[in-house]
Amino acid sequence: MKKLLLPIAAIAISLTAAAEGYQVNTLSAKQNGMGHTGTALKLGAESMIFNPAGMAFMDKTVDFSASVTGIFATAKATLPNGTTYETDNKASTPMSANLGFSIYDNLKAGISFYTPYGSGINWTDNWPGAMLSQSVNLATYTLQPTIAWQITPKLSIGAGLMMTWGTVDLNKGLVDPTTLDALLSQMGMPASFGSTVPASVNLKGTTSMAFGVNVGAMYDFNEKWTIGASYRSKMPMKVKAGTASLSYVNELAKTVLESKLSVLDQANFKAEMPCVSVLNIGGAYRPIPNVTVAADIQVSFWKEYDQLDIEFLSEQLTPFNQHIAKDYRNSLTYHVGAEWGVTKRFDLRCGLMVDTAPMRSDNYNPETPGMTKIEPSIGFSFRPVKNFSIDLAVLYVAGLGMDNASCTYKNLLTNQDQTFTADYKVHAVNPSLGVSYSF
Repeated sequence: MKKLLLPIAAIAISLTAAAEGYQVNTLSAKQNGMGHTGTALKLGAESMIFNPAGMAFMDKTVDFSASVTGIFATAKATLPNGTTYETDNKASTPMSANLGFSIYDNLKAGISFYTPYGSGINWTDNWPGAMLSQSVNLATYTLQPTIAWQITPKLSIGAGLMMTWGTVDLNKGLVDPTTLDALLSQMGMPASFGSTVPASVNLKGTTSMAFGVNVGAMYDFNEKWTIGASYRSKMPMKVKAGTASLSYVNELAKTVLESKLSVLDQANFKAEMPCVSVLNIGGAYRPIPNVTVAADIQVSFWKEYDQLDIEFLSEQLTPFNQHIAKDYRNSLTYHVGAEWGVTKRFDLRCGLMVDTAPMRSDNYNPETPGMTKIEPSIGFSFRPVKNFSIDLAVLYVAGLGMDNASCTYKNLLTNQDQTFTADYKVHAVNPSLGVSYSF
């Protein structure tokens, strides 16, 4: 029975892999057009996401903003024989809403709702890498009450309490069709499956709420220069009762496999994985009136993800609990951007992000086709009436590719290790729409 449970453990592993691959850097339509900078910018209520200290400089009684981004992403995998497979993804829509208000001239408070992780990938059911991943849908949500204090005219601090929860829904092939056809042939039965995956498993889980802090500081050297830093703490995300469900492609597959796989159907498990801590350091420069240039460095501490623990809830399955070592690297994201206030009603923006990935090419799961990405962006804001802004931006993601990337998994029927190898490419178009209102 132990070898039958190895695939379900591998699926639970993918819960964390999915989170790693889709850390969202598209939480503001305004800042998306500016390379998603913001650590040293005074963004009103939106500063609660980028650097809570920035909200202390808000000069309005009430400030509200909301943004939504459509992520239209495509990943391609090219096998050693030259055959290429492409994902069939639905659009993902990370969003944010921020409300800030003045308590005193130097004390501000607010609340923010945003989706720090969330996307999906669909390689389809019967592609050659189905034993690693068929599809993944991940969503996380954060509610963050925040307070910011302007200690002096030049120095501010801020802190927010992050309350985060999420859901995951993923599918993975359980039985390799080539291996099953070979087994049927040995039994004197005709091969029937070809490239069609005979059995798959769906894994669903909901995390309990996790808590963390988002803190920051900001300092004005003078009218032209500002620096800032923020830190989002690690949050342990726990799935307390995930459920596995089996499906068969036809009656033959069910007849041949059900007696061996039934132990997996409706099996419950618990798992714990981190939303790792993130440090941002940034600067902003205003060379002339109405022009701002900003740059941020973001460090995601993926080395904190040192082990994944998976435990089955049934006592008879406890011998198959998993404690799996991970080998991730800390990753860096570089942000630069510029904004030009062309008129009192119209602003232009441009920016660039360079995003590096923490995974290694020899432990590379197609659930998260991560790689170094170059991400240019443009955007603008238009204010048709006083205090009301409409914000638009487009960010393009160009992955630099990951060649000869491989991942090893257990073949359920033979209990032998198999390795899937491919060259991966990723690109995405991310349009954003936002509105803001203040008084």
